[in-house]
Amino acid sequence: MPGPLESGHMDPRIREHAQVLADAIDLSEGDNLVIKSEPAAEDLVVALYEIAGDRGAHPLHITTNRSGRAIRNYLRAAEESGMEFETPPHEQALVEAADCHVVIRAHGNVTEMVDVDDDLNADYESAHSPILNERLTDRWTLTQHPTPANAQLAEMSTEAYQNFVYDAINKDWDAQREFQEQMVEILDAGEEVRIVSGDTTDVTMSIAGNITINDTNSNNLPGGEVFTAPIPDSVEGEVLFDKPVYRRGKEVTGARLVFKDGEVVDYSAEKNESFLGSILDTDPGARRLGELGIGMNRDIDRFTYNMLFDEKMGDTVHMAVGRAYEANVGEDNEQNQSAQHVDMIVDMSEDSRIEVDGEVVQEDGTFVFEE
Repeated sequence: MPGPLESGHMDPRIREHAQVLADAIDLSEGDNLVIKSEPAAEDLVVALYEIAGDRGAHPLHITTNRSGRAIRNYLRAAEESGMEFETPPHEQALVEAADCHVVIRAHGNVTEMVDVDDDLNADYESAHSPILNERLTDRWTLTQHPTPANAQLAEMSTEAYQNFVYDAINKDWDAQREFQEQMVEILDAGEEVRIVSGDTTDVTMSIAGNITINDTNSNNLPGGEVFTAPIPDSVEGEVLFDKPVYRRGKEVTGARLVFKDGEVVDYSAEKNESFLGSILDTDPGARRLGELGIGMNRDIDRFTYNMLFDEKMGDTVHMAVGRAYEANVGEDNEQNQSAQHVDMIVDMSEDSRIEVDGEVVQEDGTFVFEE
């Protein structure tokens, strides 16, 4: 029987996107669903509400507090008043009462937060860290709704960007899962990983006892990576992240980190070095790696200044300073804790290799199990 929206003019790919999201969180009868988005994603929110009605779930839509005019003005006013941030109990209670979450990125202005003080942002994120940690214990997924602002950042037309987004999301995830599982098996059996790229990156880390996750159509949409957590004090060496980091409307280029005993002991950047420093200085855990990820989605074939897509590109690895995901951490290992989780990318397409326990498993972007 057609739903109440079938006669509307909504792009059918939006409904398909909503269906993938609902399946990703296993939306079921009686579930309390919280949807966080920007206004530009209204069509996707409407489609999710329709699915929630079909399945007997209870949706609640709120505006995300991570970007947009409202949070920008709030933070600037808080700075003027000298306000000290605390974990808001009403927001904590909402997350605790929820069963599942969909977070939708849909920027109206990708640089809205550019004139908010870096340290102020870090303080705000620290205060909200318990809320994020609570959400991560539930069923959750994060996705992108294509907007003209995000298309502009990617240097694409709106139509081309829409095609790019939906091609990366609405795909055969069973086949993608099988492809990625080959890398999961290698990492789960391994103990030490070495990443080498040119003469600017040579870093080793232990992953012994930790768990590799095959990310397809679950917590991130699009998926297309496998990721694990390094042992926090095991990381040694130097990394040049040769793809830009775009966060809070600021672009960090040429980020270079030097690790000793797991900690960043030196850093530099060609652009916005002080912003990089503010991230690393958020708390002690922000100077340690919380994630090692390997991009495997071949449908994402260009850099778009959107980490949700960029970290999934084939021919890349990414490392995140800050919080490790609990699901990656083995029973006897330490979970790195931080208010931050900032992914940064290394291009592995040329003069590069990934080694696991001394064996090359990817060279110049090609895996050993690829034809």
